[in-house]
Amino acid sequence: MWKLLKVPDLEGKAVLVTGASTGIGAAVAHAFAAQGAKVAIHYNESRGAAEALLALIQQEGGLAVTVQADVSQEGMSERAVDEAARLLGGLDGLINNAGGMLGRLPTTAMDDAHYARVMDLNARSVLAATRAAVPHLQRQGGFIINTTSIAARNGGGNGAILYAAAKGFVSTITRGHAKEFARDGIRVNAVAPGIIATPFHDRYTDPEMLEAQRRTVPMDRVGVPEDCVGAYLFLASSLLSGYITGQIIEVNGGQLMP
Repeated sequence: MWKLLKVPDLEGKAVLVTGASTGIGAAVAHAFAAQGAKVAIHYNESRGAAEALLALIQQEGGLAVTVQADVSQEGMSERAVDEAARLLGGLDGLINNAGGMLGRLPTTAMDDAHYARVMDLNARSVLAATRAAVPHLQRQGGFIINTTSIAARNGGGNGAILYAAAKGFVSTITRGHAKEFARDGIRVNAVAPGIIATPFHDRYTDPEMLEAQRRTVPMDRVGVPEDCVGAYLFLASSLLSGYITGQIIEVNGGQLMP
């Protein structure tokens, strides 16, 4: 599909997608490769899935590499960015997609260790990767696209309050970084998926809860990762969105219309 809908100015761009082994990240990495971009597929534990995606991209004639790092750990986001830039011969774009809920817990059941894990994975990793990417992007301008969530606006579902708060951080820092890095020719935007059928919900959302959420979507279905891809391609393209920065595109089938 994304080979047919060609975005002319993405070909040859070097792009790092964090959390790219499964779900939305994998669909985005695959789509950028189909556009002729050079893609770094970041993963942490899902090596097999990352290597399968790499093989698919290469089979289709694309150029991709894999980069492993636990971005929740100090210094690892920076290592992933620098390794991607080394392997790709530079960096034109960063997609901060890595994240996760790490369990549904009510506030009274959380401890400081859980707080640190959630915030480090979902919030600090975005800040760290962005800091590391900016010197690469400053050389020729570029883009940063963060993955936030509908939870950043609605407070999250049962047991997802901390995850929602972390995504609220991502949404806010997207706007702040858009102002800060505009002078460097770097556009910073975000995509906020709603209910998307990914391993995230396989792990944390039981079928009854998922069905209840589906009923709140005017388009009457749960989304799939491919539903999100167009927003990332649009925001990456200077041709299509060159005067857009600090914006968050909601992809949720009408569940939330801010």
